[in-house]
Amino acid sequence: MTDVFRETAAQPRTESVPLAHLSLELGHLYMEDLEGGPDRLREHFARVRPWADAARADIVARTEGGRPRISTCFLIDDYFSRFSTPADLVPLVLETAAEAGLVIDYLARESACAVADKVPLAQAVAGRLVESPPPGSYGARPPVSESGWLANGQRTPAARSQAMSRGAPWRPPSETAARRHSIFVDVELWDEDKDGDRTWSCPFLATVWQLARLGLLRNEGEAVLTPREASPGELPREWDELPPLVRLNPAAAPFSAYRTCSVLPARFLPVEHAVRVILDQTDVDSGAVGQITERTGRERHPTPDSVVERVSYVFYPDL
Repeated sequence: MTDVFRETAAQPRTESVPLAHLSLELGHLYMEDLEGGPDRLREHFARVRPWADAARADIVARTEGGRPRISTCFLIDDYFSRFSTPADLVPLVLETAAEAGLVIDYLARESACAVADKVPLAQAVAGRLVESPPPGSYGARPPVSESGWLANGQRTPAARSQAMSRGAPWRPPSETAARRHSIFVDVELWDEDKDGDRTWSCPFLATVWQLARLGLLRNEGEAVLTPREASPGELPREWDELPPLVRLNPAAAPFSAYRTCSVLPARFLPVEHAVRVILDQTDVDSGAVGQITERTGRERHPTPDSVVERVSYVFYPDL
């Protein structure tokens, strides 16, 4: 599939998007979590509340004037499995969040991180991966575009032949940016069935989700995954009929932000470590980055140059 992104030199402009100071994720749950019903959701939001308050306090301290724009979001899995309907499930999520004193401004479908409004977002981001072969690598493994695997360093070399491996000592994998000892990660980005149909992995979809929240996704210079208004009382019965990203709070700050923070159960830690590995090797749209850099300077709200350092997390013990 053709990459839907273009270099900024080949297009007249990059559309600007409104930005908050912080995009605060209040949940990234799967259908098996939601099957627990209201009590499971109440317990989740009760655990999220104190950490969400801490994230708000942190961004207030970082913001000149102390009045930051903060939006909240919630991601529902409709990609790997489907449960209930938007009309039944979304009001339940909003109600249990409200019981904990939390307001969800935006709700997104995880399938939208693969394709949103006919734009193949995951495929486009895959086309922007820049794999950095570690020193000494000899190209025995196919590139990420063929293998669907991305590492943060040098994999253990595979013997090229019986003769070459004779007497050669085993060498461990090594992290490119290791601090004395390596934490090596090799991430599967997708797999394919016998017909060649691709299923994107959870870490890769979560990478697209982070890029959207940071306002760094474009399609031929135009903004993508933009929110649409929706009333909780007028939601469809089918997931495919729900817009990819809906604004549930008319008074919400912008969806995308200079920084993101996600409050998640601890079991998501390996997934989000993989997300950071992928983000660190993604060539994000330079036009979008330039716009954000200019605006953070104008607002006197310093933002890290590294995209991955704009992403933060709180992991609470699993339920």
